[in-house]
Amino acid sequence: MTPTEVIKYCRDNGIGIVDLKFTDLPGTLQHISIPLSELTEDNIAEGYGFDGSSIRGFKSIDESDMLLIPDTSTAVVDPFFSIPTMHIICDILDPVTRAKFSRDPRNVSHKAEEYLKSTGIADTSYWGPEPEFFIFDSARFDSTANSAYYHIESNEGIWESGKNGGGNNLAYRPRFKEGYFPAPPMDDFQDIRSEMVQKIEHFGVIVEKHHHEVATAGQAEIDVRYDTLTSTADTVAMLKYVVRNVAKAHNKVATFMPKPLFGDNGTGMHTHQSLWKDGSNLFYDKDGYAMLSATCRYYIGGLLAHAPALLAFAAPGTNSYKRLVPGFEAPVNLVYSVRNRSACIRIPTYSNSPAARRLEFRAPDPTCNPYIAFSAMLMAGLDGIINEIEPPDPVDQNLYEMPREELQRIRQVPGSLEEALFALEQDHDFLLRGGVFTADLIYTWLRMKKNEVNDMRLRPHPFEFFKYFDG
Repeated sequence: MTPTEVIKYCRDNGIGIVDLKFTDLPGTLQHISIPLSELTEDNIAEGYGFDGSSIRGFKSIDESDMLLIPDTSTAVVDPFFSIPTMHIICDILDPVTRAKFSRDPRNVSHKAEEYLKSTGIADTSYWGPEPEFFIFDSARFDSTANSAYYHIESNEGIWESGKNGGGNNLAYRPRFKEGYFPAPPMDDFQDIRSEMVQKIEHFGVIVEKHHHEVATAGQAEIDVRYDTLTSTADTVAMLKYVVRNVAKAHNKVATFMPKPLFGDNGTGMHTHQSLWKDGSNLFYDKDGYAMLSATCRYYIGGLLAHAPALLAFAAPGTNSYKRLVPGFEAPVNLVYSVRNRSACIRIPTYSNSPAARRLEFRAPDPTCNPYIAFSAMLMAGLDGIINEIEPPDPVDQNLYEMPREELQRIRQVPGSLEEALFALEQDHDFLLRGGVFTADLIYTWLRMKKNEVNDMRLRPHPFEFFKYFDG
């Protein structure tokens, strides 16, 4: 909708509050709300002021004034408030220069799309993420000077199978690593996921499917229809917002944390990608391996070459690397393959249609900021095309069962956030093309994430007491 249309819709439909949303640099959704009387065409054009020094990764206190510019094309009634409220996603400007803010994640994604067009390689990139998450009954955790713990409650967790509380134990629970697709009553979350899907569709997003995922204790996945880069990043931000609020409405809690449970599958966000020009899929070639074009092969070469640096954005927490562990069912091997889920990049083969030819990068997780992570992946792929980077030969076998001596010849993802940050320090020139990323943004990201690494390094871990207290 245009600003005029949004204002008219609000007046005609009794909307009293307008909620202006954006993400901070790490990717957490933020919002401020204004009364409808403040939603005028002049104010929309001028912007709404806020304190950028209070937002992670934005501004210092001596230059804190910033502006939110509503993108009224994203306007939709928010389904979670009792008072009728209009949701609008915003871009961010500097009030002095009126320039777009270089650390605004949504600005990065806009610039990435503009850069793609400027290369002449393609005019559109399509993105299809598969966010996974857990739905728990409760989650308690704390870390103090003299204690640290977490405790997860989930009636669907297999560890509850022997519980003899005040009521009946109804038994049906997915065993460890057996949560993929069991029907109710084993799957206890069908209605909650369906409600999440309906709320996501309310935001204008096309949902393709939802299902229980591999892990016990309510692991789930909701897949959305592919779209352009910024629109898909908007979708991921809204999907996480919906999932959390629907779970809360059912007195449960949802988390996108990559590895909240020991001994069961972690949570990822496999990300499907393709490039198009003049309505044609540039990744398709009927005569290529897995029907992939040379353009796609070079794109894959760029992703694999820059993967260690990419994961500083796409797997951005210390917990991310408790999911990406060699020797387990994790996408750690930097190779590509058709149909093969043991490779870091899989070529889906559900259809031989030219439109369906794409790649699936399996290392990212949903704690990433999608605006930044998708943009970084695009820039890596484009660098592969520009420099004709050939990927390693495809590996069409189960990498999890490959002999150790053969597996040692295959590059793997970083083993920690610290390693990924070091890779980003050494390898980020490809991100600076076209001003998509700035040196300032990369420096700010590195500083924030190194602080997180140090926060973890300084604290004793509960399992260290189990291992070393009697040493």
